[in-house]
Amino acid sequence: MKKVVVLTGAGMSAESGLSTFRDSGGLWDRYPVEDVATPEGYARNPELVTRFYNERRHQLEEVRPCRGHELLAAMERDYDVTIVTQNVDNLHERAGSTKVIHLHGELMKVTSSREPNNPKYIRELKPEEWEVKMGDRAADGSQLRPFIVWFGEPVPMIEKAIEVAEQADVFVVIGTSLNVYPAAGLLNYVPPKAPIYVIDPKPVAGIHPGGRVYHLMKGASEGVEELLALLKK
Repeated sequence: MKKVVVLTGAGMSAESGLSTFRDSGGLWDRYPVEDVATPEGYARNPELVTRFYNERRHQLEEVRPCRGHELLAAMERDYDVTIVTQNVDNLHERAGSTKVIHLHGELMKVTSSREPNNPKYIRELKPEEWEVKMGDRAADGSQLRPFIVWFGEPVPMIEKAIEVAEQADVFVVIGTSLNVYPAAGLLNYVPPKAPIYVIDPKPVAGIHPGGRVYHLMKGASEGVEELLALLKK
């Protein structure tokens, strides 16, 4: 069974109605990144950061996977599919994808403020716990913080993602500007014979179609439909 590795970014979830971070009117326009997505911002104002991620969880509750998410999940019938996502939502899982690597953490999980990557302290929130409050404690007694990889923090899952990229028969990039490292660097590990399909309605920096690189200039759902047709040829 062919191994298909799919790297997804904010453009994937935008079709479900989740705000992207970088586009005009996106979350970074309304919340400075240094306030809500850095360890320093959290140290300065943990209450603001906690509230920001509570809002993100409630927003996630109101949306559902888009057609693109569902098509990627359905691909598992014919291919060995691994999703490597920069998104912190759970839309891939809700659509039915069974192998998902979250590079930047998971919105529905919380962890210790002291040791955020210690598996002993990472846990999934039940729906009634989505509203995290100041004073809610991890098992080590520290304030619960979102299980999110913030700017300036290490990306623990990148090694696993590299391992998967190195085994790809087909590599697909959906809805990411390829501006954020180390995720963007995964392209460097794709085997030389594996075709690379980039699905994005806009030009993507550093992507030059030709040879084994194909740019499908469509949104996530339409692009995945076209990809499936091309893979069947």
